[in-house]
Amino acid sequence: MPILKFRAYFEEDETVYRDVAIRPSQHFKELHEAILKAYEFDSKHQATFFRSNDKWQRGREISLAVYEKSYQAPPLLMDETTIGSEIKGPNQRFVYVYDFERNWNFLLELIQVIKEEDPSLLYPAITRTEGLAPSQYGTKALLGEKFADIEEKYDLSGSEEGFGEKDEEGEDIGFDEATAPEDETE
Repeated sequence: MPILKFRAYFEEDETVYRDVAIRPSQHFKELHEAILKAYEFDSKHQATFFRSNDKWQRGREISLAVYEKSYQAPPLLMDETTIGSEIKGPNQRFVYVYDFERNWNFLLELIQVIKEEDPSLLYPAITRTEGLAPSQYGTKALLGEKFADIEEKYDLSGSEEGFGEKDEEGEDIGFDEATAPEDETE
C-alpha cells in the first residue's frame, strides 16, 4: 500500500515543519492527532482542515465536528473522511486550523508518495522534525520539566531577585547562612 508524506508547516515560520507519513486509507482525524503530537499540542480544542489550492486559498472543509458557524457547504467530518478521498492532485495542499480562539494555522503539502510501507513504522508516523515548535500556551509549556530542573539546581526560588547574597568580603553566602542570626559575641 502506498504511503502519503505531508509536510506540515507552521504558518508563521516556514522553517518550522513536521513531516507526517500516513496511509491514504487513514482518516483526517488520525492526521489531526499526528500533527498535534508532532507539535506537542494538547487535543482539547476545535480543529478543521480545508482543502486548498496552490495559493493556500481555503476550499472544502473537513472538520472535527459540526460547529456553530455558517458553512458554504456542510463540512466533511474528520473521523469519516479518508485522506485518499481528498487527494485531487500530486501536490495536494490543506490548511489546518487548530484552536479557533488562538487560531493556530498550519499549511500541509503532499511532498511525496512512497510506493511501499516501512514495516518498522506505525502510521501515521512523524518522519522529520525541523525547527522549534511554537509554545501552545506560553513559555512555561516550552520549558516544561527542564525549567523545574534548572530552578531546583540553581535554587532560583531562594532569593527574590535571583541573585545570591554576599558577605563583607564579597564571598557567596549559602541560603541558610543568610537567614541565620548573626553571632553577637564578636
